[in-house]
Amino acid sequence: MNSFYMIGSIIVIGLIVYLFIALLKPELFT
Repeated sequence: MNSFYMIGSIIVIGLIVYLFIALLKPELFT
């Protein structure tokens, strides 16, 4: 259960960073 929570938090942080970069530099994803 603890490892599942750690993996989930890593995925959430990754999505937040991805959205943050997409907002700052959208030309990277076009």
